[in-house]
Amino acid sequence: MAQVVRAALVQATWTGDTESMIAKHEEHARRAAAQGAQIIGFQEVFNAPYFCQVQEPEHYRWAEAVPDGPTVQRMQALARETRMVIVVPVFELESEGFYYNTAAVIDADGSYLGKYRKHHIPQVRGFWEKYYFRPGNLGFPVFDTAVGRVGVYICYDRHFPEGWRELGLAGAQLVYNPSATSRGLSGYLWQLEQPASAVANEYFVAAINRVGQEEYGDNDFYGTSYFVDPRGQFVGEVASDKEEELLVRDLDFDLIKEVRDQWAFYRDRRPDAYGGLVQP
Repeated sequence: MAQVVRAALVQATWTGDTESMIAKHEEHARRAAAQGAQIIGFQEVFNAPYFCQVQEPEHYRWAEAVPDGPTVQRMQALARETRMVIVVPVFELESEGFYYNTAAVIDADGSYLGKYRKHHIPQVRGFWEKYYFRPGNLGFPVFDTAVGRVGVYICYDRHFPEGWRELGLAGAQLVYNPSATSRGLSGYLWQLEQPASAVANEYFVAAINRVGQEEYGDNDFYGTSYFVDPRGQFVGEVASDKEEELLVRDLDFDLIKEVRDQWAFYRDRRPDAYGGLVQP
């Protein structure tokens, strides 16, 4: 019997405040659950604006504890209600002065499985992330969820193939890549990198981008979120480049074994020859 997972993602416009932003995502999740979705993921720092367009200390106010902060606890309740796995990207406060760009993973029974912290932190115009975030220090975990083995790789991480490979070696079947990327900066790469990474590592990828413009800068987030399979093919249509959208797609996890047997990329790896990749 085929192992088909009905997966969802949300690309959203910023509402202007955290409470309404969270409430909007709760409604999207309920809609997805009503369509039979078993897992859903949200965009980078989903409950806040993309404040990294500026460098101002006032924006540390968006940070909260993971998993003990209010947003993750509210998402745990939502997971119990909808019986879905939820990938929850937030601005994490570990302790005073220790901040991370983080995604919590919550199982379908509401239990907290763990978190991924973004490893690669940009510092360029409109994306001043080093001002806010420390580099991730929890490795590249893959979580055993109710739907299978799920990993997370956040936004700028996607430009670095090493983490994608770590997730594949750890047995990921589906990797969520929550992002905030702007029109004109990376549009050419957006529909190239994640499909290529899905092919190279032979798993499904959920690529999520914010959509619209926000008050802290002129970045025009262009949406076009999608699911891509281990052959690099889009699963269904790509989302709008201008409008908020919920995508729900059926992912045939049996395709992972089929592709790995056919292309045998993991068999033919040469880790004995790659030592130079990790030299300073």
